Amino acid sequence: MKTFLKNFVADETGASAAEYALIIAVVGVGIGAAALILGANVQEAVGNAANDVYKCNNASGTAGTYTSGTSTC
Repeated sequence: MKTFLKNFVADETGASAAEYALIIAVVGVGIGAAALILGANVQEAVGNAANDVYKCNNASGTAGTYTSGTSTC
C-alpha cells in the first residue's frame, strides 16, 4: 500500500478525459448551487423592495406614516 501511494503521488502522466469530466461536473454543481442561492437572495430583495414601494404608495396620505428598515415615506 505504501508503494502504491508513493507511485500515485509521483505519477505525472496527463489527466484523462474521465478526470476532466469529473472536474467539470464538480465545478458545474458548485456553479449551480451558487446560482440557486443567489437567485433566492435576489428574489427576496426585489420582493422586499416591491413591498416597500407598495406600502409607501398606499400610506394614509401623510408623510412619515410608514417606516421599514432605513426608508420612511
